Amino acid sequence: MSMPEWLVFRGTREPHNGIDRLPPPPAWRAFDGPVEPRAAASLAWKAADLERAVSYETAPETLEIINAALFLRRPLLVTGKPGVGKSSLSLAVAHELELGPVLRWPITSRSVLSDGLYRYDALSRLQDVNLPETRTDIGDYLTLGPLGTALLPSERPRVLLVDELDKSDMDFPNDLLTVFEEGYYEIPELQRIARIQPEVTVATADPGETASVRSGRVQCAAFPLVVLTSNNEREFPPAFLRRCIQLHLEPPGPERLARIVAHRLGPDGARDSQALIRRFLDLQKERDLATDQLLNALYISLNIGATEGPARTKLAEQLFQQLQNTAEL
Repeated sequence: MSMPEWLVFRGTREPHNGIDRLPPPPAWRAFDGPVEPRAAASLAWKAADLERAVSYETAPETLEIINAALFLRRPLLVTGKPGVGKSSLSLAVAHELELGPVLRWPITSRSVLSDGLYRYDALSRLQDVNLPETRTDIGDYLTLGPLGTALLPSERPRVLLVDELDKSDMDFPNDLLTVFEEGYYEIPELQRIARIQPEVTVATADPGETASVRSGRVQCAAFPLVVLTSNNEREFPPAFLRRCIQLHLEPPGPERLARIVAHRLGPDGARDSQALIRRFLDLQKERDLATDQLLNALYISLNIGATEGPARTKLAEQLFQQLQNTAEL
């Protein structure tokens, strides 16, 4: 089956500049931040993230929804059981479209909006003010968070992973709405000094990188691809859901699992793996098992010589059980 021409992200794993073919955003999702040359594509990837990105097996039926989020400049809410590839999807998109390393915001029950926007270390600044000959530029005490960095004005969007939204406080999804709708945020600490210091250089969530903030306000030019993941452990407010493009990922079937094994473990891992994949799928009907548990079991069995027969199956089932027990802690 041929791939529709309009797709920008195509799930090919081959980097390309297809993001430049995006049409202008709809009028209600256009933002007026000044376009600045931020070369996110040149930033270094972590080796583990890059490996996950290039080996991710994109389900063909998900491509149109992913591209709809890109076209409409809307957050993508990805739901599904643990281990189906929700987080890895964001890595695959960022890598193929050359949008730079994914900005990550892992959510906990204590997460608040300001954590994602910026941090201001007022205590350290106060202490340094009292030290002789110590430079106390306010920008040295400000660091943009992952959401704050994703909203910096640039020609190309960044990819932001807001991971495990289920864990957040009940009000947290609604707290995100204004930023998602308006595409900007303000830093009061910088607004108060804007007359005497209209431009301040601050650190960003990209290691070693800085950005200039003018008049205490950050306004995006290209809305980031925000990938929010959920394990379906709670419901979200209707107002929040209306502003998201929703995508549900099903656990991979036998053919897709075989391709994942081949990409992640190579020909040796794929060889004689069908019986173990079938056993994994049978056990998955009884309890939640993640794809990485299959990969871990295959990796161990391959590297200790148990490559075939009952010994391999027995070891794999023991690992499935142990890894499952660990995941439940």
